[in-house]
Amino acid sequence: MSATVTEQIHRASERKTFKPFDVPKRLLFSPGPTPVPASVLQAMTKTVLGHLDPRFLQCMDEIKEMLQYVFETENRLTLPVSATGSGGMEAAVFNAVEPGDDVVVCPMGVFGERMLSIVERTPARPVVVKTEWGEAVDVNRIEEAMKSCNPRVLALVHVETSTGVAQELAGLAELAHRYDALLIVDAVASLSGQPVSVDANGIDICYSGSQKCIGAPPGLAPITLSERAIERLRSRKTPVQSWYFDISGVEKYWGQERTYHHTAPVSMNYALHEALRLICEEGLEKRWARHEQAHHALVAGLEAMGIEMMTPPEYRAIVVNAVRVPEGVDDLKVRRRLLTEHNIEIAGGLGVLKGKIWRVGLMGESSRQENVLRLLDALQQSLNGEGYAGVSGVDAAEHVFAS
Repeated sequence: MSATVTEQIHRASERKTFKPFDVPKRLLFSPGPTPVPASVLQAMTKTVLGHLDPRFLQCMDEIKEMLQYVFETENRLTLPVSATGSGGMEAAVFNAVEPGDDVVVCPMGVFGERMLSIVERTPARPVVVKTEWGEAVDVNRIEEAMKSCNPRVLALVHVETSTGVAQELAGLAELAHRYDALLIVDAVASLSGQPVSVDANGIDICYSGSQKCIGAPPGLAPITLSERAIERLRSRKTPVQSWYFDISGVEKYWGQERTYHHTAPVSMNYALHEALRLICEEGLEKRWARHEQAHHALVAGLEAMGIEMMTPPEYRAIVVNAVRVPEGVDDLKVRRRLLTEHNIEIAGGLGVLKGKIWRVGLMGESSRQENVLRLLDALQQSLNGEGYAGVSGVDAAEHVFAS
């Protein structure tokens, strides 16, 4: 027997109620998400349009054009996938490989291992080039792996956020193309923070994430495909493993046909549009220089405090800094002090590096002088609170900014 109206009302009166969610202000120095500029947040409050509204289609066209600038490419197939960076990773792999393909994968940390895991879930055969965490992949070992099989894809991460390593990209496309393989590059961490140069480096498929150096909230994965990659996609003998991530379907929505594919996250695209507009306004070269200067200032400040970097300078990333936790210091306690006493977030190590390093992201808005100095001061106070006697690193950092 159904409950009476009175009983239903009575039950409703006993339901738990909730207040509007209150979000504290944080300064994010994690490897993502990163601080979002006020105008980008404001963009998300604009009226939600239909995903085929002519005005929204104009927004989409401008996003594509600005993404071409940020990727440094003329690729006509350049668009944001409605997913996080990991969705971009799946889209890149799923569209490039078919059953029986040999895929050379070069994991050098957590996200390279994730790329390998995705390849393992396809009917392709992964050929793995392993390296120690904290080191870049030796190109000679990549070539040995290419020679050992019939490679259709070479896939690797540009900046590995779990280790702070930046992989050199120059020459990889020439190597891949010599074996008639596509080059896939994960630029989730690096895009717009340090050069990726898709066309100059001959990258066939490159993807990123909206929440890193681009400076928008998480939720979109910009991706670009070369003509070589498009030709491979067109000549597939089997369907792409994922319907949702099949770029041949997504491109018809973003292209001239405007064929319905899915309901695009309209407000997220507003945010991406504004974040990309700010990048174009600043200019890539100036933005790269800002990130590089902030990186060198942070390193100088940390070294003045007696704190070491984990990654050697020759393959040290600019946008993600792997910092050794000083001997005798509790990683978690320092990060907790930073968060509770200074409203600053940095990340701990992952996998085998858990408890051994801090991962400090200098991406987008966090990569500015006032923020780096604030972090160094707060870190010294937090370390002192845990019994680590170190001098301030602010003066050393200020010297780098001054020069």
